[in-house]
Amino acid sequence: MYKDQIDMTRVPRHIAIIMDGNGRWAQARGKERVFGHKEGVERVRDIMTAAVNLGIDYLTLYTFSTENWNRPVEEVAALMSLLLANMEEEIFMKNNARFRAIGNLKRLPEEVQKAIHQLEERTSVNTGTCMVLALSYSSKWEIADAMQQIAAKVKKGNLQVEDITEETINQHLTTQFMPDPELMIRTGGEERLSNFLLWQCAYSEFYFTPIFWPDFVEDELHKAIVDYQSRQRRFGKTGEQVTQS
Repeated sequence: MYKDQIDMTRVPRHIAIIMDGNGRWAQARGKERVFGHKEGVERVRDIMTAAVNLGIDYLTLYTFSTENWNRPVEEVAALMSLLLANMEEEIFMKNNARFRAIGNLKRLPEEVQKAIHQLEERTSVNTGTCMVLALSYSSKWEIADAMQQIAAKVKKGNLQVEDITEETINQHLTTQFMPDPELMIRTGGEERLSNFLLWQCAYSEFYFTPIFWPDFVEDELHKAIVDYQSRQRRFGKTGEQVTQS
C-alpha cells in the first residue's frame, strides 16, 4: 500500500487527471464502450473520496473534450445520459465537497446545464475538496475565449494593451477560481495532454500510467502522489537555489 509512504505535509493542493482508457477497457472484455464509461463513473466516486481523505483542495477531471463531440452520436448521447444520471448531490454532501464545471457548457444539453448549475449552487456551502469536471472543454478554446474577453475590454477602453499581463489572462480563464495543478495524471498509456490545461500546466509534474481509468483504484492515486513527492520541483531554478529557498 502506497498511502503509508505519502508525506501528508506535501500533498499536492491541486491534482488534474485525464481519465483515459474507458473504451479500450470495455473492448478488451468484449463489451460496448459505454460499459467502460459506466465503470469509469465508479472510479470517479472512489478517487473523489480518496482526494477528500488526503485533504486535496482541487481535483479536476477531464470528462468530455470539445473533440469528443466528433464521436458517434450514440456514444455521445450515452455519455450525456450517464453524466446526468450520476450528478448526485448526496456524495458531495457526505464528503463536504464542492462541485464546479469548466468548459464551453453552452454546448451541453439544457438538462445537463441545469443539473450542473443546481449542483454547483447546492454544494457551494461545503468547505472540503472541490471536484471540477472539464466538460465540452479544450485548452485552445479556453485561451481563445479569454482573448476575446480581453479584446472586448480593450475595445471598450476598459483595459489598455500595455496592461495585459499573465495575470490578466489567468483572470479570464475558466479556471480562474483555482490554482494551477501541481500534478497531472493520465491513465491509459498515452503520454500527451490532449488539449487539457495547456496554460495551467506550465510547471505541473506529469505522471503517466498504462492502467486504464476503470482500474485506477485509490492505491494507484497514492502511488502517483508518492512518485510526485520523490521529485524536486525547480520552477526554472537550479537545484541549489531550490534547496536554499
